[in-house]
This record gives sequence, C-alpha cells and structure tokens, in this order.
Amino acid sequence: MRGIVAAGHPVTAEAGAEILRAGGNAVDAALAAMLTSFVAEPLLTGLGAGGYMLVAAPGHEDVLLDFFVAAPGAGERAPLVPVDVSFGDANQVFNIGPASCGVYGALAGVHAARERYGTIPLEELCAPAAALARTGVEVNAEQAYLFEILSPITEHSAESRAQFMPQGSALALGEVHRDPALADALDLLGAEGTAPFYTGEVAAAVADWVGERGGTLSRADLAAYEAIPRRPVRVDYRGREVLTNPPPSAGGTLLAYALALLERETTTSSPPGAVELARAMERMQSERTPGFLDGLAEPGFLETFMASRLGSTTHISVMDEAGWACAVTCTNGEGSGVVVPGTGIHVNNMMGEQDLSPLGFFTHPPGRRLPSMMAPTVVLSEGRPELVLGSAGSNRIRSALLQVIVNVLDRGMDAAAAVEAPRLHWEDGNLYSEPGIDLEALAAAGYALAPFRQRNLFFGGCQAVERAADGVLSGGGDPRRGGAVVAA
Repeated sequence: MRGIVAAGHPVTAEAGAEILRAGGNAVDAALAAMLTSFVAEPLLTGLGAGGYMLVAAPGHEDVLLDFFVAAPGAGERAPLVPVDVSFGDANQVFNIGPASCGVYGALAGVHAARERYGTIPLEELCAPAAALARTGVEVNAEQAYLFEILSPITEHSAESRAQFMPQGSALALGEVHRDPALADALDLLGAEGTAPFYTGEVAAAVADWVGERGGTLSRADLAAYEAIPRRPVRVDYRGREVLTNPPPSAGGTLLAYALALLERETTTSSPPGAVELARAMERMQSERTPGFLDGLAEPGFLETFMASRLGSTTHISVMDEAGWACAVTCTNGEGSGVVVPGTGIHVNNMMGEQDLSPLGFFTHPPGRRLPSMMAPTVVLSEGRPELVLGSAGSNRIRSALLQVIVNVLDRGMDAAAAVEAPRLHWEDGNLYSEPGIDLEALAAAGYALAPFRQRNLFFGGCQAVERAADGVLSGGGDPRRGGAVVAA
C-alpha cells in the first residue's frame, strides 16, 4: 500500500489516492484531493475558500500552513443578509451577501504547500479536477442534502442560481453538477499559478464585482494575502503528542485545552464517558471569552493561556508509506451567494459567520485571520504519526475531534469505528446528542438535553486515517458528510 486517503466525498478521496499511486507523497495527494473537492463538494469549499494544512513528515519540521480567510479592508458596506438553515432538529442563522466576503486563501495555501513539499507539477494536480468540472459529478445523497438545506443561499443572486440551480431548483440525488468556469480557472491555476487570482485579472474581477455590490474585499486585500507557516500546538495525551492548529485560530487551542483537562482528570483504566466529555466541552466553550479572542493574535498567548488554567467545511486526511501525514481542512463557510462571472469563484461568507465573530460583526481589523474552529490534527506516537484527522462542522469541529481522539486512544476503536460512533456537543447551555449517547447519565448530571432523532451532519464531518502498531493503514470516512476512504 502506498498510502490511504480519507475525505468528504468518494471522488475527492479517489483523486488523492490516484496521486499516491503515481508516486506523489501525502501532501501531493492532499492537494489533488483538495482541488477535486472544489468540484465534488462545491457548496462548502472552492476557489473562494480558506483553510489550514498540518504536515508531519520524517526529516521535516512539523508545520501548520495557515491560509484561512482574512478580514478585508474597512469602509461602507451593504447590510449582511441573514438566512435560516435547518438541520432538521436544529436551525442555524448564517449571514451572506457581498458584505460577508472575506479575503480568500485556498489558492495561496495550494501554492505554499506545493512549494514546500510537492513533487508533482501543479498542472498535473489541477488537470483531473478541471476535467471533472467539465464532465460533471453525479450528486450523491449527502451532497443532495446540502444542496437542499443551503438553497436559501444559492437562491441569493442570479449568478448563484445559474451556477447551483440551473433548472430552477436545488440539484437532487442523481443529477449532475458541472462547472465550466471552475474548469477554466483550474486550467489557469495549473498554467500560471496563483498570480492571476491575487494580483491579476481574476483578482481584479472578484474585487470589483464584490465592491460594486457593497462588499469591502479589495484588490489591495488580495494582493497582500499570503499563506503563513506556524508552529503547531502540542499537548500530551495518553503517552502521545497531539499536534493541532495554533493561534490565531481558536479551535486547536480549545481542543488542546480539553485534551489536557481529560488527561488530568481521567485515566486510561477509566476513560471519559459522556458526562466527562460534556464537562470538558462546557469548560472549553466557557473559555471562549472576549479576552480569549482578543489575545489569540498576541505573541505567547498559547503558553500563557494553557499555563494559567492547567498548571461550512470539508476535511482531507492522508498518510503515505514513507510516514508522511497531511491534514487539510478547507471551507467556504456556506458561501456568500456571490458568484463572480467568468472566474469560477463563489466567494466565502466568513465575515457573516457568527461563530467567527462572537464579539460582533466587522470587529476584526483588516488583514487579521479570523478565529476559526478548524483544527487539522496529527497524533504522534514516539514521534511517528499514528492518527491524522480533522473535521467540518463550525463550532462542532472541536467536539467532533475530541470524541474521535478519545475513541481511538482511550477506547481502542479503529479509525472507522471512532468516526462513526455517536457524538454529543455542548453549546449555549444545550447538550446536543445523537442516538446511542447515554442520556440518562447526562440528565442526572443536570444537562439540558437536545437529542437528535438520527445521525446528522450538524455534528461535523470527521475524516481520519490511522497507522496501527504493525504499520497497517486504515481510515474512517464520516457518513454524516458522505465521507470515503480510498487506499492506494
């Protein structure tokens, strides 16, 4: 086996595996899968998205590449447009429109990762995704569900309706989604790199289109953007070292904090149950204060924070035969409903995400990376990657990752079982849960319960790959998001 890929769609995972078969490494595979996800998973990622990539590789320093969305420049802007999205047993309000558009970073991330680690030419990584965008991808059950629940967003503009609702309604199971403009953009990326998208004609088209409609995303914002390498957060858990996303992202810091709490307060002989997990989630959320959010951008914040207390998205996980591990999480939010003609870009709505602006919208200074919950994560055993994972799911990302790590390291589950196991999530005084969680114990502990009737993508979309003690690779693709695992 040359390696294994876990991703949010079978087509996405297969694209990464094909690169492994061609001799690429885990980062090459992750990039090919990421580019393909723009076609196969179009509502939650794309050219207008942002994200993070964590790479742990023999002979290389562990690095987190930050290419998340940045706040655009200030100025007069149109009002945000609120839309209500139903997950069946829970509703969530998202804000879209031109004012919600932040500075995209996905393509800067592709460039930075390929420059650092890549062995396959960019043109070869882009070509299969471009061909797929022209021929189209058949909509599976999970993508059909997303097209349905996110239709209030795709209905926003004539351009988004033409792109995502070509017959006047949300694409349904079995229909084919095509995107010729995205295909052209991927060809341009393969031929000319990222320059057209940040300083050239595409950047000008995007900035002008958004600006003319009341957004503040400018040509200068795009020209100034670059991916930033960072040192990962490190926390010990059950004899392993967990690497995850550092400040100014919020998710990795909170995940590390929760793991440290569980390490201190539970044992391997008595692993955390539902009540202990709920308490860790509650404490994790309680730390997300104004002071915490303000401090994320300050040097040394992580060390001070930990010492003082302890004395819409897709993810791809890859491991290869050489011991490389790569975790990349990328999101367009739910999309802004702003599709720029001729560019293949549906711009993100990050400036309208309440989860990213808990202190109020438009409070982040221009250029500041937004405090995402996304946390691509690698677990090291004796310095070698044992588990690589990450999740979609907004505020539910941190709780999904916490539970999958506990399932593997405390409960001895393999990656597939750990990903598929029922989940819970604490937020704003409510404890949401899937069927299979011990509700009686949680009720006795005083939690206000909000049970779901069935497994739901509300609880995230975690994709994980594990290397067993004998070196055998296996993976878990989250059924909540149509996840898939493909070996090469």
